[in-house]
Amino acid sequence: MGIVIKSVVPLLAVGCLLAGCATAPPQTNKAAYQAYQEQNDPLKPFNKASYHFDNVLDTYVLRPVAIGYIDVTTPGIRRHVGEFMSNTDAPAQLLEFMAAGKPRDAGTTLVRFLVNSTVGIGGLFDPASALGYHPVYTDVGLTLAGYGVPQGPYLYLPFAGPSTLRDATGIPAAIVLNPTFPAPPSTGLTIFNYGSDALSVVNTRAELHGTISNIKKTSLDPYATFRSLYRQHRAAELKDINKRDVATPPAWYSAAQRKAMMHDEYDSTN
Repeated sequence: MGIVIKSVVPLLAVGCLLAGCATAPPQTNKAAYQAYQEQNDPLKPFNKASYHFDNVLDTYVLRPVAIGYIDVTTPGIRRHVGEFMSNTDAPAQLLEFMAAGKPRDAGTTLVRFLVNSTVGIGGLFDPASALGYHPVYTDVGLTLAGYGVPQGPYLYLPFAGPSTLRDATGIPAAIVLNPTFPAPPSTGLTIFNYGSDALSVVNTRAELHGTISNIKKTSLDPYATFRSLYRQHRAAELKDINKRDVATPPAWYSAAQRKAMMHDEYDSTN
């Protein structure tokens, strides 16, 4: 997961050289050409090689570890671990919401971080939700999407999983925006970072165990299924942000003007 941006481009270049890029069918074959465009997966040979690598790693390492983790924990413990990990991401998400021009979500993120970090014992519990400040999510890829940056081709990175060229920029950004990044290096900090990263991976894999197992058992092409689900999930996340963080008309506007503004805001998010 510790991938910096300068390593992404060489990785793609090597992948294309070794595995080759998918060749587009002739435009005369309209059905095949349309399907190729909809897939938006010109790096498919490299992506599938990365997927198969991760699948082997998952089969022989992550899945057994996740099953053992499930056996020794309860759903409640896994939920609290997930809440703790989400809380550590809050400072980065606060900056990302501010950069995206989403003041409501930025405010919600700030309140959640302050409340959950104190009353919630470092984020292990989520008292902020009980106060009406429910979880919100964003990242660099969604921020760029809000500014109209296209997602680019589908990209499957080893260890990092499904992504797109736009979303892959969030990997190094997440490292830089991590609250521990500016801290002076130390043995304790290194152990904490590696430990929390490992716990986050195992906890997430455990939470998705049923879904992943079902896809691998029932899908004729798990690679294509994961690709489709990733795109649907990202589109839903962006839609939720746009619907949730609409502008508030000034109080001195007339009722008719406020109603019209809210109607326009709602229409623009659909």
